[in-house]
Amino acid sequence: MPGPLPDGEAVPSDGALPDSALRAVGSRGFGVYVHVPFCTSRCGYCDFNTYAPGDLPGWRTDGYADTVLAELELAARTLGTAPAVDTVFVGGGTPTLLPTDDLARILEAIDKTWGLAPGAEVTTEANPESVTPESLRGLRSAGYTRISLGMQSVAPGVLRVLDRRHSPGRAAQAAMEARAAGFDHVNLDLIYGTPGETADDFAASLATAIDAGVDHVSAYALIVEDGTRLATRIRRGELPQPSDDVAADRYLAAEAALSAARFGWYEVSNWATTAAGRCRHNLLYWTGGDWWGVGPGAHSHVGGVRWWNVKHPAAYAQRLAEGHSPGAGREVLTGEDQHTEDVMLRLRLASGLPLDVLDPAGRQAAERARADGLLELDGGVAVLTLRGRLLADAVVRDLLG
Repeated sequence: MPGPLPDGEAVPSDGALPDSALRAVGSRGFGVYVHVPFCTSRCGYCDFNTYAPGDLPGWRTDGYADTVLAELELAARTLGTAPAVDTVFVGGGTPTLLPTDDLARILEAIDKTWGLAPGAEVTTEANPESVTPESLRGLRSAGYTRISLGMQSVAPGVLRVLDRRHSPGRAAQAAMEARAAGFDHVNLDLIYGTPGETADDFAASLATAIDAGVDHVSAYALIVEDGTRLATRIRRGELPQPSDDVAADRYLAAEAALSAARFGWYEVSNWATTAAGRCRHNLLYWTGGDWWGVGPGAHSHVGGVRWWNVKHPAAYAQRLAEGHSPGAGREVLTGEDQHTEDVMLRLRLASGLPLDVLDPAGRQAAERARADGLLELDGGVAVLTLRGRLLADAVVRDLLG
């Protein structure tokens, strides 16, 4: 089941933001995230805000695009004049359960609301079984420039544990269909460390992703979230708890295979063949940019104010129909909050963290991490070593004291 929303202060019914936030909007880039909360079934490890047919009475995707357009109208009133949109990311859920025409309408509405910047990156997520050559051509024609496909693994046993519906070879086939449809930028998502996965299983998944001709691969260690079917199975003893040592071995295997195939890491869990292949929308998140999140449970950040929408699709639609913001809560980030997030996120990037962001104690901690082989310090910037990437959270804690 979806995880809980954070606590926070009430969002004004009209969604109004402080003047200080409006003055700062777009100073580090501006993006739009659109959440599509529908899936044909819930994967056993997933705690995202998604709903399968059995979760919602009258589960239907038709009409959802109109609700998204209503929030975009609210966003336009709230922000007033805003910079052009640098990046759009449509995630889920499974966005490609919506008709291609609806995804095109959503992108068109974003363009009409703020305008897409020249060369804007426009991504949609997709499950491999939810796209066809025809739908991919339609998405590309509508202006989508990048697609991210949930592959996870090519091992049948791993896919079963994760409750994935697609066949082992479908993700790579969909990636090749996307390239044929004109997508220059295609990502495949992998998960490693699933109970029962072998080293050979993961090596085969890496090889398949590389051979599919994509220019981006994301690889994440499996996290067992409370409230998921996977967590229940592990608690009952049906499956073993994922091993941190195995996860570290898998990460090293990913780095070795991907670097040999000319992929370079640019964030701890993300590799691309070129700078143009990096996900600019995620980089906007990681470098303190602004974005408006549309949809049930979507999070937004503008000028140091973060807020999140109500999670249930019916409550979300009702608020918008009544002319109110769907925001469930918000927080105004303090300078200390922003500093903590800056260190946490920028240190994970290959571009590194400028040392002048740190206080004297943090710079001393960086020197200790360099002596321990966890950081490289060059030109006033701290960059994680390969060993440091395995221990990134611990390095961050030390830098923040």
